[in-house]
Amino acid sequence: MGLFDGFFKKRETIEDSDNGVPGPTFLDGKVKLVENPVKLLSHEWRRQLQLSNHLFKIRYYGVLHEEYKSIIASTDFAAPLVIAIEMGTGKEIVLFDGCKHGYNAMFCYTHTPEQLARKADTYYTDVDGNDAFEIFISTYNGIDYDEEFSKQLNAKGQLELANGEWVNFDTVKRNGFDGIQIRVKSRAGRSSLIISEELA
Repeated sequence: MGLFDGFFKKRETIEDSDNGVPGPTFLDGKVKLVENPVKLLSHEWRRQLQLSNHLFKIRYYGVLHEEYKSIIASTDFAAPLVIAIEMGTGKEIVLFDGCKHGYNAMFCYTHTPEQLARKADTYYTDVDGNDAFEIFISTYNGIDYDEEFSKQLNAKGQLELANGEWVNFDTVKRNGFDGIQIRVKSRAGRSSLIISEELA
């Protein structure tokens, strides 16, 4: 879609995706580095979802985009919610909650209890009918939080969100990304972009 084309300078070819950019706290211990990442950006955190298995089913709240039919988009009621379910174990991992994750959700908007409680109950299939995928997540971190917010911290080093919650500043930086893309790859080799959101 080109949402992030030109936003950040592309890095030189590298062996893996460990470029020092911190990723979301809610994915700690659930991802692995991507080898030989193509066009990794200097402000991009990119990883592959990996538990005991590397294949997952996906459930979501949202609607499929009218033009880009592989992409999960917001409804009139709420932003997308995407959950991965590990094949074999059934373990669930929240990949993205548009009502909680990203700069806008944390600093610009508040959400009702009903919006926050929406259910991801639709299973994702690609255009070939595949429903088991490898999952690759990229977050984009172009906001200078130290410059914008460091003077607003409380004595505990916490920053107040739009909903009134006080959160550790490091957690804010990691979960307040300004863009996210999620790609999946089926066992048949088809790659699909399922989430592409600008969040600031």
